Amino acid sequence: MGFRVIKTAAATLLSILLAAAVGIPNAQSAGLLAILGVEVTRKRSLRTISARFFASLVGLFLGCILFWGLGFHYWVLGLYVLFGFPLIVRAGFKEGIVTSSVIVFRVFGQAEISLHVLFQQIELLVIGLGSAGLVNLIYMPHAGGAISAIRKEVDGYFSVIFTQMSRTLRDPAYVWDGKELIGASAAVQRGLTAATREMENHVIHPDEAWNVYFYMRKEQLESIQNMVQLLSQVYRQLPHCEMMGELFDQLSSDVRAEEYTGRTEQLLQEVEQEFKRMELPASREEFEVRSAILQLCRELTLYLKMAKQHKNPVGHEVVRPSRGSARKS
Repeated sequence: MGFRVIKTAAATLLSILLAAAVGIPNAQSAGLLAILGVEVTRKRSLRTISARFFASLVGLFLGCILFWGLGFHYWVLGLYVLFGFPLIVRAGFKEGIVTSSVIVFRVFGQAEISLHVLFQQIELLVIGLGSAGLVNLIYMPHAGGAISAIRKEVDGYFSVIFTQMSRTLRDPAYVWDGKELIGASAAVQRGLTAATREMENHVIHPDEAWNVYFYMRKEQLESIQNMVQLLSQVYRQLPHCEMMGELFDQLSSDVRAEEYTGRTEQLLQEVEQEFKRMELPASREEFEVRSAILQLCRELTLYLKMAKQHKNPVGHEVVRPSRGSARKS
């Protein structure tokens, strides 16, 4: 049984008991409104509840005009749906169409338009939606542990990817299926979804740390895909390949570190200096391979810039990175 089901049950029972206590007829309608108001995050709950409340007021106003002018007939309900739903959508309260229908149908069922009846419907809205909002605000499960597990999964994928890239550099004949790229992409997307949900549970001071981390990984994954394309052009074994292999071995270890270590960056600078001291290519093939390796160095530099921008581990206050900035290697 999911926790949302438990919250929905609690909100439904609370709303029905309150509605019955104040003497609202058919108090179970408050439970239906509470069911519609329960959401997965606090921020989304507040947004949805306000939309449902104002949509119901718009629907109630239109319904009263139709019932007062045309009477309480079934075909009038059809007119309400025909004109009321587009009006509510245009007013920006799309989420409240069902809630407004519950209120209007209740007025139709009572076949009476009076201040007492209208006040009862507003009371019902406040009790039903208010109960859902109260339950949502009281407690939302924290997903920090699950998100941390996703982070370790992403870091693990990145580590394996860099190990495979190192192996490919040392042995151009080695065939890597690249399945870790697919797994990393899926894990990053799950992390972004979970991080956004966790951030929306903090209404006053939302913590964007996890969101920033997975956004950074998404950007870095694009850089890695560029590196893989460059690797496909390294079809010959050169001393440069062995040096780049050591770079990616180091990065495979650094990517699991809590903070940016700088070790790969330092090693990359040493490798680039060593490349400059080497003789120029002696053949076209060597030129093509060394050109691909040089571009690989440039792409790796971009990856490391993303990592270097934010050195603090997740949990510290950070700023959302743009292309060319991120959290750790």
